Amino acid sequence: MTPLAVFLWLFNVTLDTVGQLAFKAAAGDPAAGDGLARWRYMASRPWLWVGIVSYVAEFLVWIAFLSLVDLSEGVLLGSINIVVIMIAGRILFREKLTPLRVTGILLVTAGVAIVGVAGGG
Repeated sequence: MTPLAVFLWLFNVTLDTVGQLAFKAAAGDPAAGDGLARWRYMASRPWLWVGIVSYVAEFLVWIAFLSLVDLSEGVLLGSINIVVIMIAGRILFREKLTPLRVTGILLVTAGVAIVGVAGGG
C-alpha cells in the first residue's frame, strides 16, 4: 500500500472509532430518559453530533481509501475497526472482553495482518 493509502486507512479507523464511541456515549447517558424525550435530549448533547460528523468524514475518507486499493483488500483491512472499537469500549466503558471476544479479536487481527503483508493476494 502507498503511504497515502495507509494514512487514509488509519484515519478511517480513527474516525469510525470516534463515531462509535460518541454514539455509545450519547445512547448510554442515563439522564436521557425514554421515548421521544430521549431523542430530544441526545440531539441537544454534543456526543450525537460528534458521532454524525465522524461518520460523514469517515464515509469520505473510506471512498478515498477505496479509490487506492482493491475492494477485497480494503474491506478486509477495514475490519480492524471491530478490534479497535472493542478495545476502546473496554477502556472507556468498561465493557467485558470475554475469552470468545478476545479470540475473535486475535483472529481478526491475524487476518488483517495477513492481508496487509500479502497485499491482498
